[in-house]
Amino acid sequence: MSTHLTHVSAPEGLAPSPQYSHVVWGTGRFVAVSGQLALDAGGAIVGAGDPVAQARQVFANVGRCLAAAGAGFEDVVKLTYFVTDMAHMPALRAARDAAFDGLPLPAGSAVQVGALVRPELLVEIEAFALIPEERGMPEGRHSA
Repeated sequence: MSTHLTHVSAPEGLAPSPQYSHVVWGTGRFVAVSGQLALDAGGAIVGAGDPVAQARQVFANVGRCLAAAGAGFEDVVKLTYFVTDMAHMPALRAARDAAFDGLPLPAGSAVQVGALVRPELLVEIEAFALIPEERGMPEGRHSA
């Protein structure tokens, strides 16, 4: 599969990471996905207090946002994780690995925060993606 992205997991002088790519670059249309939370379509919290359920919902929401831009997880260049406890990272990694399903992993950062917008929420994820220009805009969308 050819790609418009280049992933570097071990630049010279850095230890390789199985959890993310140190560097990702490419060409195309830039997409920024705002921080997604474990909320369903009605705004209700999914998995209050459960990092596994919340991580799955957050990645599902990120996937929906990417699809709205005509993108998929294969186009993601960077993920930023905001967690209320670093102990939730294994649940996030498992949900990420399921969403990426063998694709090269993007660059990533994880930040522990004191709180998110609601106390029941444990994780938030934002994403940046690059879509190849030849893919065009999604149906019914146009640039402003």
